[in-house]
Amino acid sequence: MLFANVPESASKILIVDDSLTNILSLKEILHDCGDIYFSDSAKEALALIPSIVPDLILLDIEMPEMDGWQLCQTLKSMPKFTDIPIIFITGHSDKDYESISLELGGMDFIHKPFNPKICKLRVFNQLKIRHQNKLINRAKEQLQALVRQVPVLITYWSTNWLCLFSNDYSGSWFNVKNTAGLKFPLEEGFPDELASTIKQKAHQDHAQKYTVKTIVQGETRFYQVFQTPVEHEQVLDGFLVTVVDISELKLAKQALYTEKERLRVTLNSIGDAVVATDMSGVVTFMNPIAERMTGWRFKEAIGEKIEKVMPLRDASSKHMLTNPIYLALREQRTVAMALNSELLSLNGQVFAVEDSAAPIRDENGTIIGAIMVFHDVSEAMAMAIKMSHLANHDQLTDLPNRILLQDRLVVACASAKAHQLKASALLIDIDNFKYLNDSLGHQAGDELICLMASRLKSFIPQSYTLARLGGDEFVILMNDINSAEAASTLASTLLEAMHEQFRLNDQYYSVSISIGISVFPDDAPDPEQLMRHADVALYRAKQEGRNRYSFFSDELESALMQRHELENVIRHALKHDGLIVHFQPKFDLVSKRIVGAEALARLKDRTGKLISPASFIPLAEESGLILELGRQMLMKSCVVAKTLELKGLAIPISVNVAAAQFRSDDLDAQINTALAESQLPAQLLELEITETALMLDAELTQTKLEQLKNLGISISIDDFGTGYSSLAYLKKFNVDVMKIDMSFVHDMLLNKNDYEIVKTIISLGQSMGLKLVAEGVENQAQCDALVALACGTGQGYLFSKPLATEEFISFCSKEMC
Repeated sequence: MLFANVPESASKILIVDDSLTNILSLKEILHDCGDIYFSDSAKEALALIPSIVPDLILLDIEMPEMDGWQLCQTLKSMPKFTDIPIIFITGHSDKDYESISLELGGMDFIHKPFNPKICKLRVFNQLKIRHQNKLINRAKEQLQALVRQVPVLITYWSTNWLCLFSNDYSGSWFNVKNTAGLKFPLEEGFPDELASTIKQKAHQDHAQKYTVKTIVQGETRFYQVFQTPVEHEQVLDGFLVTVVDISELKLAKQALYTEKERLRVTLNSIGDAVVATDMSGVVTFMNPIAERMTGWRFKEAIGEKIEKVMPLRDASSKHMLTNPIYLALREQRTVAMALNSELLSLNGQVFAVEDSAAPIRDENGTIIGAIMVFHDVSEAMAMAIKMSHLANHDQLTDLPNRILLQDRLVVACASAKAHQLKASALLIDIDNFKYLNDSLGHQAGDELICLMASRLKSFIPQSYTLARLGGDEFVILMNDINSAEAASTLASTLLEAMHEQFRLNDQYYSVSISIGISVFPDDAPDPEQLMRHADVALYRAKQEGRNRYSFFSDELESALMQRHELENVIRHALKHDGLIVHFQPKFDLVSKRIVGAEALARLKDRTGKLISPASFIPLAEESGLILELGRQMLMKSCVVAKTLELKGLAIPISVNVAAAQFRSDDLDAQINTALAESQLPAQLLELEITETALMLDAELTQTKLEQLKNLGISISIDDFGTGYSSLAYLKKFNVDVMKIDMSFVHDMLLNKNDYEIVKTIISLGQSMGLKLVAEGVENQAQCDALVALACGTGQGYLFSKPLATEEFISFCSKEMC
């Protein structure tokens, strides 16, 4: 029973003795007093103590290196360990030993040999004292923390009003400095009004409570003071004064009123409707917006159930809905109103509404009702529907756009797969639409797009999708078809439908289309492949002459990849000065002398092999690279012509101008730049423009030709006879040369019709005063026939193939010597 009051948490006892026998003996005696730690040297103990922080140290006095007294002195000099009690272990009975030990801070002694009972008793007593001290210190710390944390100024004053205690350690209450030393007078610690009042109240012999209004740092504050006289043995000892800042409390009523007024104005002014109920769903509040939307006046709605004042139903099914206020009350959380909800007003109006209901809680967190906030979303829903339509439909034609088409492609392929049917995509492109758009104007182009959309739509059932991808591209999605023949039949019908001309601005225009067809799952396993393969098929239809349709095949995809590679070659050549110019001389057919030359564009592939112009020129036109290609050809040709002139060989060089280049606004500027930079006389430059390009817009062409002629250059009509010229316009064109296309020259001696065409062209050119150049002269018989028809100039393999620049210069030098 002796150790019944030992604390529950195990104490830590450190034994420091250089004798292992003593350590084991003490460990056996004290095993039930706490956790035992030991060390056989003072230095080792000094290193061990910070890690265990013992509650008691049993310290032998006589030890080597550092004795017990030295260790004790060291510990007492360390603030963290100075309060650890030390019991010295000694075998001496000398009083001097005891005196020195006590002077150094030792608490007790244990003599050798050990008396277990006395030893245990002395250790327990020190542990008990240690535990009590810890409790006292903890209580002091807790009290100090409590006093620091309470939002009350606690002070104690002597009878002559000097401060003996204050929990305002930082002096923050009234901006008092040096409060740590205390003993400052009342007037230095409190504002004047507060100090004066406290002294006046000191004449009362009982506790008092009063309020003081004062100014602190320019701000009006209110303080509630509790003042109590303290007596000791019936003699006044001092005054306990506590101060509470009640400024906020004083302003609370005003703030509460202001807040209520603000809330009232807010609820009556916001655009949302607000209805509040009690726990039973009975209406307790409505703002004006709620009155307008429900048709109920507030004073009439009070006491009525929420479902009567605010009946809700599903907009689609028209079934009545439970008001979300009940759900908010039942589940004690904020809940959203059901989607697609309608409010039936008392006056018969119907509002699409949305928002939420939430429980109302008092200061204890107890639910006392609920509040519903909602607003009219009728216009917003209409706008959302409109925006959704705009996001999924083409603005010009109101057809489904690429986004909506993608969704329908996915659905169509999934349906075809599920029902073992097929789906097909017909990609439609208007032939030569860019030329029409540029010549007629974008407004007329947009009108043609709308007319085309209307015509296409008239030939397909409603179950199919007609979409516009942009520009002049349309897509027809055929879903749930049995075979690819259905796509072929529809494509044929659409091509036939284009025979009827379109009327634009009281004029009629013939328009053809090209169609690329891909079928799921025959040649496309998914929607993405379906569209990509339709694009490949469309490219093939255009390559084969337009105004036709084509199905996808693996060969088409390979051709498309080759096309992409060729386009990269063109771009690289134009960017890195890789464009090559060859020149084919033109000869006087009678004298056989060189009278000019045609510049021809050439490119090499990545292996160094020449690429046929028939491959890369059309691609350059389609990709828009023809403008830069034409500019570089013009510049390089002028440089070569100037080189020949400097050698005394004044040979006119003709440069082909593509239709897009001819229509560009800066063609005359390009020509001026090329002539100026090369210092070539204008009469040594000739532009060859195709008959088709000239006839796109006759009036614009006439103006353009006059501008070019004013530069001093010559103009040639290239490939004459292959287009559909209006002779009435052709006579007005200010041109110098007419070139007869090689397709007619090639067979003029074998085909009577070709011969007559050549004869007619020559006759026409002579009547218009034009020089005539025959292309593709390959043998002497053709040359003789052309001379007989009075065609003065020709070019072809009979005279020379196209030559590289250096070969051409050398050839000219020899021929003209």
